[in-house]
Amino acid sequence: MENPAVFSLRIVRDPELARKELKRLIGRMDNAQQWKVRDQVDAILFDVRNRGDAAIIQFTEQFDGFRPEPIVVPEDQLERAWRALSKNLRDALEQAHRRITDFHQCQRPADITVNGPYGECLGRRWRPVDRAGLYIPGGRAAYPSTVLMNAIPARVAGVNEVVICSPADQSGQVNPVVLAASHLVGVHTVFRLGGAQAIAAMAYGSDSVPKVDVISGPGNIYVTLAKQAVYGQVGIDSLAGPSEILIIADESAKPDQVAADLLAQAEHDPLAAAVLITTNQALADKITQEIEQQLVTHPRREICRASLSNWGLIVVCKNLETCAQLSDGFAPEHLELLVEQPEVLAKQIQHAGAIFLGPWSPEAVGDYLAGPNHTLPTCGTARFSGALSVETFMRHTSLIAFNRAALEATGLAVQKLAESEGLHSHAESVRLRLSESASLSYEHRQPR
Repeated sequence: MENPAVFSLRIVRDPELARKELKRLIGRMDNAQQWKVRDQVDAILFDVRNRGDAAIIQFTEQFDGFRPEPIVVPEDQLERAWRALSKNLRDALEQAHRRITDFHQCQRPADITVNGPYGECLGRRWRPVDRAGLYIPGGRAAYPSTVLMNAIPARVAGVNEVVICSPADQSGQVNPVVLAASHLVGVHTVFRLGGAQAIAAMAYGSDSVPKVDVISGPGNIYVTLAKQAVYGQVGIDSLAGPSEILIIADESAKPDQVAADLLAQAEHDPLAAAVLITTNQALADKITQEIEQQLVTHPRREICRASLSNWGLIVVCKNLETCAQLSDGFAPEHLELLVEQPEVLAKQIQHAGAIFLGPWSPEAVGDYLAGPNHTLPTCGTARFSGALSVETFMRHTSLIAFNRAALEATGLAVQKLAESEGLHSHAESVRLRLSESASLSYEHRQPR
C-alpha cells in the first residue's frame, strides 16, 4: 500500500511573498555545486580539445561505462531501428514530423532589399550554416521528440550536414527510438556520446567527430555549462535549465486536469518547477490530494515528489490581472491558461516561452506535435529570448551597394562622424573618393 502524502504543496496568498517564492524558483540552478561542476567541465573541454578521440573515448568509458569504439553508430542501425518500431509509433512520429515541418516552413526568413533615396541599394541575405550538431539527452529518459524539434528546423533552414550526439547505455546502445527518429528526419550520422565530452567534440572537432557551426539541444548541467563555455567557438541555441510550467486557473479548471499538467512537468526532473496560480481557493485546497491520487501508480513518482516538494508552489490571487502580473515576473517556459476566456488573458501576458490556451491545449501537445518548437527559454529567460527556430541555424549578411550620388550625398556626414571618433583613415577613405568624384565632374564639364 502506498504511503500517505509525503509532501504538501506550499500555498501562498500574499502577492509580495509569492513574488519572492517565484524568484527563488527562477534561481533553482544557482548554487555552489555549479562551480565544482564548472571546473570539471572546463577540464573535459581542455582535454578533448587537445587529445581529440582519445579523450572522448576515455571520458565516455569513465562516465557512461562503455568504450565507444566506434564512436559513430553504423548508419544501417538507424533504418533497422525505424523498421523495428510498432506501426502505431511510426504513425505518431510521422504525424509529428509533418506538423512540425509545416509550422517551421512558415518561419523561413525572407531576404530584404531596400532602395535608398540616392539610388543606393541595401539588403539583408539569409543563408544556412554549413553544419549543425544536435545534442539529444539520455539518462533518466530518451527523447525522440527532441530529435524532431531540433533536426526539422535545421533541415528547413537548409543546413547541408546535421549530426547527432546522444549518450548510450552501458552496453553501448543508443535508445532505438532516438535512432529511428534520426532516420525519419534524414540524419545519417549519430555519435554514441553524451555529456560535456560530446559538446566539446562538436565544438572543437576530432578525427571522428566533425566540428560544427551551431550546437542545439538540451541536457544536464554538464551539457549546459559546456555549451556556455564553447559559445563563441560555435553558436548555440540557448542555455536550457530544468523544465517548468505555470498554470493560471479559475473556477472553470478541473482539478484532475490541473494535477496531471503539474505532474507532466514534475516528472521530467527533480529540479523541474510546477506552479499553480489561481483565483479559486477550492482548487488550491484540493490539488495536493488530487496529485497524491495520481501518484499512487505513477512510474516516476519519486522524481515527481522531489520536484514538487522543493519547487512546487500554489498561489491564490484575488483576480486574474494579479495572476498575469505574477506570471510575467516568473516568465515561465510553459504557461497554461485554464480559464474561461484564455484568449483575453493571453493578451495581458508579455513573458512566456509558449502559451497554451484553454482546457483542450495541454502542454503535452506542444512537447510532441502541435507544431511550434518545444525547445523553450527556462528560468526566467523568456524575458529576452524565445523558442528554438529555423533562424537558429541560419545567419544573415548585410548587403550595401552605394553609387556615386549616394556617397556624394552622405559622405560629409560620414567624415564628420569618423573624425569625432578619431579615426582618420575612415574619413580619408571617403574624402579621397569625393575628391576624385569632384575632379571627374570638373573634367567632364570642360570643353573639348
